[in-house]
Amino acid sequence: MAYAKLTDPQPPKSDPVWEGHEDGAIYTTGRWMGDPRINPGEIGERWSPEPPWENLPNPIEIALEAVAAMQLRAVYIGIVPDDAEGSVGLIGLPTWMWAEDPTENTVGPITRSASAGGYTVTATGELDRVVWDMGDGTTITCEGPGTPYEDGYLDSDSPDCGHRYQSPGEYTVTPTSHWVINWSGMGQSGVFLLEVLDSTTITIGEAQVIVQ
Repeated sequence: MAYAKLTDPQPPKSDPVWEGHEDGAIYTTGRWMGDPRINPGEIGERWSPEPPWENLPNPIEIALEAVAAMQLRAVYIGIVPDDAEGSVGLIGLPTWMWAEDPTENTVGPITRSASAGGYTVTATGELDRVVWDMGDGTTITCEGPGTPYEDGYLDSDSPDCGHRYQSPGEYTVTPTSHWVINWSGMGQSGVFLLEVLDSTTITIGEAQVIVQ
C-alpha cells in the first residue's frame, strides 16, 4: 500500500531533493505492509510535477472509526445472589453470573463499517470471553454469556459460569469482557483486542442456627 502527501513546509529550492527543478513540488512518500503505524515501510521525500500517486487514507484509522461505531460495552450484569440493596446471599450456596439482556454490543457478534476518501473498512466484533473478578481473590473465566438463574435450579451450580464464596462479606464483582475485532478493507486486514468492564457489589452472609 502506498501514500503520498505534500511536504509541509516545502524545503528551499536550494535543497538537492528538488533535483534542479523549479516547477512541481516535494512530496513525502511511503509504502507500508500491515499496520502503517508499526511498520511504515519506506518513507522519504521526492520531487514530482504532480502527486506521484493518490493520497490514501490510513486503513487503521478508518477501522478504528468502525469500532467506535459499535459502542461496545461490558455485559449488563446478571448475578445471584441479587446485587439489590438489602439482598444477602449465603456462604456455600452457588453464585451464578451471566449477561443480562444480551445485545449485539454486549455479547456480539456486531459488524460496522466506516469510510474515508472513497474507501470503506469493515470490522466485526466477537465476544471471546468474560473474566469475572469475584472480589475474594478468585477470577472465573466464562467462555460465553453464562446461563441466567431460575428458581427451579435451587442450590445447583451454574453449568458454565458460577462460583461459591467461603467467607461472609461484601464483595465487588467485576466482569471484564474480552473482544476480538477483525477488520478488513483497502487490501489490508488486522485484529484489534479490546477489553471493557463493569462492576457491582453483592453481600454474602452466614446462616444463623437457632438452638432452643
